[in-house]
Order: sequence, then structure tokens, then C-alpha cells
Amino acid sequence: MQRRQLIAAGLSALTAPHLMAQGKYPQRTITLIVPTAPGGSTDFTARLIVEPLSKALGQAVVVDNKPGASGNIGNQLVARAKPDGYTLLVSYSGYHVGNPHLFKQAGWDPIKDFAPVAMMTRAPQVITLSPKVPANNLQELIAYCKANPGKLNYASSGNGSIQHIAGELFKQLTGTFITHIPYRGSGPAVQDLMGGQVDMFITTPAGVVSQIQAGKLKGIAVTSKKRLSSLPNVPTATESGLKSYELDSWFALYAPAGTPADIVQLLNTEVNKILVAADTRKKAEDSGTDVEQMSTQQLGDFTRKELDYWGQVIKGAKITLE
Repeated sequence: MQRRQLIAAGLSALTAPHLMAQGKYPQRTITLIVPTAPGGSTDFTARLIVEPLSKALGQAVVVDNKPGASGNIGNQLVARAKPDGYTLLVSYSGYHVGNPHLFKQAGWDPIKDFAPVAMMTRAPQVITLSPKVPANNLQELIAYCKANPGKLNYASSGNGSIQHIAGELFKQLTGTFITHIPYRGSGPAVQDLMGGQVDMFITTPAGVVSQIQAGKLKGIAVTSKKRLSSLPNVPTATESGLKSYELDSWFALYAPAGTPADIVQLLNTEVNKILVAADTRKKAEDSGTDVEQMSTQQLGDFTRKELDYWGQVIKGAKITLE
């Protein structure tokens, strides 16, 4: 009996550290994978929650940018990560619900491979021009494109992104031809737009609002129903004569499928608390972005609906990978 007690005590001592390591989440750094380069709206959204989430959870939360392959590199990394809550995806709608309709082998599935955690932000697009483009409003741009077919080009954050879809829809609605130039994220595209290497970028405001306000880029129209408070002098596309051109992007947090439900719920609760905070809302609003809250179930249902919707849009616009 005494020997059995000694063995039991020894086993208890050996397993105690392991049990502690498996205790309350989190016990170490949490990484937010961003499937784009720094500087764009996806990166902005991730950094919007990093500091307050770190404080709420008592552990460091860091951003790791993994651009490339139209978001597929970052998405694959999270899809294959251990489902323990320490590797999460800050997902961009253009990739999350667009890529599955554009890539035969994307390497991940938006429904099967991810657990929905929290919706974070939603934003319209703003039609942005390089200073060198001889147009100061939407009608002047359309007239110039028609008079000079193929002379202008437009950037996107990758094939199949919302920017890509927005550019192709613009061409269809206006009867113009503009060459598509895909980038590895919004940040590099904005840099080339400012430098004049690319002519047009239809993107979410967060990555370009400060440059438009400073006069370094031209913002000529937004794809929302109403003007943005951060860009009050930029009319909507409808106001500018291009009706039905309304597009928005959304950014949400996902975990690898199989992540424990209590961890997912904890993250949802804390992120939603951050989103209602006044300073978070102001930072988002100043960038032309709206915060949006959802439960995990609502985000799951929303993801499925968006997957179907953008599949129809992509098919209708005849978007193909280049």
C-alpha cells in the first residue's frame, strides 16, 4: 500500500506542471495572422484590437503578416494550425468568401477549416486616383477612360479580392477598359499609387483616408449609400451618376476548426467589448470604417450567406484569375 501511495504521489508531481499548462487560457502569446502586407485595412483591423485584447486576456497579442497568393498563404497557415486558440486569422471578405470561387485548390475551406469567432469591421470602397491621373471626379474619369482605352491601370490586393471585383464591375458598368495590376496587399498598392506606378485603386478607406485628406491622393467617390464622415467632400458613386455601384468589405476573426468552444466564446466576448469602446469606435470611424458585432453563431451564418452571394457576383461579373 505504501509503495502504491509513493507511486501515486510521484505521478501527481510529474503531471502537475502539465495540468497547469493546460489550465486557464491563455498561458502564452496569441498570434493574429494577417494574410496581407502591413498598411492595408486587414492589418488596420487586426491592430485595432491588439492592445486592448492583450490587456483583457493578460497575455501578449501580436500581429504576424503573411501576404501572398491572394491571401491563401495566411489562410492555409491558420487552417492547419493547432486548434488551441493561440493562432487566429484576421480574415478579409474578399479572400474568405471570394477565393473559394476562384481557386480550384486554395488549400483551405472557409466553412470546414475555420471556427467563426467575431465580426470586427465593415467598410465601403473609395475610388482613389493617383495625382497624375487627369480626372477630378467620377464622370471625368469615365470620360478619360473611354477616350483612352487601356491607358490606365488599377490595383488590387490580389486576384479575386474585393478590389479586383470592384474594378471589373466598374469596367462593366461604365463600358471602359482598364488593366488590372494585382498586389500582395493594400499597403504596397497604396505606395505605388502615391508614386504614380499605378493609376487607380478601389479600396477600403482605412488604407487611403489620411493620404486623401492630405491631398496626396484623389478620392473621387465612395461605394456606400451615404458619404463618409472622414471624407465628407467625396460623393457617393450614386451621387456621381454611377447607380447601383455599392460594395463593401468586412473583416472578421476566425480560429482553426476544432478550437474549444469555451476559448472561442471567451474571444468573442472580449472582442465585442473592445468594439463597443468609444476609443475603438472613433479610431474606426476616423478611418472610414464601422465596427460591427456578431455572436459566433451569427458570424457562421453570415459567412455562409456571403459565400453564396459573392459566388453569384463573381460568376455574374465573369471574374477570372490572371
